[in-house]
Amino acid sequence: MQVLAKSLYPVRVELNELDWKSGLSDKSERLAQHISALANYPGGGYLAYGIDNSGNSAPLTKDEMDITIQKLGNIARNNLAQPVGIEHAIVEFQNNPVLFIYIPEHTDKPVYLRGSDIFESYKRSAGQTVKLTKHEVKQLIAISTGFNFEEQVAVRNLDNDEVLKLIDYDSYFNLQDKRLPETKLGILQTLASDDLIIKSGSNWDILNLGALLYARDLKQFKDLKRKSVRVISYKEGSRINALKEQEGGKGYASGFEGLIKYIMDQLPTNEVIENALRKQVKVYPEKAIREFVANALIHQDLSVTGSGVMIEVFSDRIEITNPGVPLVDTNRFIDTAPKSRNETLASLMRRMNICEERGSGIDRAIEAIEIFQLPAPKFIRGDDYTRIIMYAPMPLTRMNVDDRIRACYQHTCLHYVSNQIVNNQSVRKRFNISKNNVSFASKIISETVDSGLIKPTIPDKTSKKYASYIPFWA
Repeated sequence: MQVLAKSLYPVRVELNELDWKSGLSDKSERLAQHISALANYPGGGYLAYGIDNSGNSAPLTKDEMDITIQKLGNIARNNLAQPVGIEHAIVEFQNNPVLFIYIPEHTDKPVYLRGSDIFESYKRSAGQTVKLTKHEVKQLIAISTGFNFEEQVAVRNLDNDEVLKLIDYDSYFNLQDKRLPETKLGILQTLASDDLIIKSGSNWDILNLGALLYARDLKQFKDLKRKSVRVISYKEGSRINALKEQEGGKGYASGFEGLIKYIMDQLPTNEVIENALRKQVKVYPEKAIREFVANALIHQDLSVTGSGVMIEVFSDRIEITNPGVPLVDTNRFIDTAPKSRNETLASLMRRMNICEERGSGIDRAIEAIEIFQLPAPKFIRGDDYTRIIMYAPMPLTRMNVDDRIRACYQHTCLHYVSNQIVNNQSVRKRFNISKNNVSFASKIISETVDSGLIKPTIPDKTSKKYASYIPFWA
């Protein structure tokens, strides 16, 4: 019920974990594909019968529900290479019955269609059922056998000197403020203790985790060179005229400070006067840049081939894109602890203070953006990517309704998780609105309430003079 509500409110959109259905299709193969996709999805998912493609109620009769349950049960048992046990429940939602069919995540992935080869496997992407690529199938097989991407081998059978030539071990010890061991073996054993390398007979294998974080040059790792970070600067606000493109070579940890410095060097500046002295200040807060870039690195889908994290700098915005759809609703980035596909990588980067503790980084980034009086960032869930857009300074008069609503909603989320009150005064401060223009702040609040993203703390309170507000999910 919570997942269905999330798909319908505040914006109607099908989710990866839930597929609306107005009625039973007669295409058994397509139904088998849906079951395959949800059985391959982390945590499984639901088919919700009684909701049409627009998100409106389309109730089924009891006979139609009985037939649906029977047919889907037969398909789940007989039309897939691995039989899937499904569950069902009929629940009233908005005064109409909805039939939920739950397809649990299968332990033996990928689940594929019976009578076909293993590559006839499916997944959920941007609320749609699509075929897995061959590389994604191989990744699922590796995960099912207990090996995630970080644990897979990048380069095999290297001697001591070859490992130390490829891995920037100096950065590893510096970032963690550890003393450098006196012997090569001591260095290698310490790297192995963090699962960056693994013993292989008398030699060593470098794991993907070690290469991604500490490679001296990612291009030396055949299957990881496309995971390098790209930074592209454009002349204006479009992608027509690119000024320069830089591809990072170092691992994410060893190269992070250099990457942030390079990005900051590409950004425009504003001139401010402090203590009678003129000073050039970047228009974007470095704290927000650091957090958003670190999040893109940590939460990217490493199984997506031929694609890595990309930072694009325009005259009016910065776009940070990583492969893979977010595992958390974009409207809940501020309050929800992020689910990471790459937890070992994320844990090490947090330990090295490259990113904030779980769940606090986005909050700090939004807080920095508010201090800089910038428009609210936009979080975009694409087909196979996640994108964060940060905007350059913009006067309130140039912001459209969506810009104002997004800023007010994020402001409310930030204050709620910080146990602070959101009211007309706080909104005026967020948008730098003068005390004489209380009505404009009230208008922004009303727009955001009407959008369904925030609500009054006390629903039945008629006076708005002292009203306060909380996010829709609170």
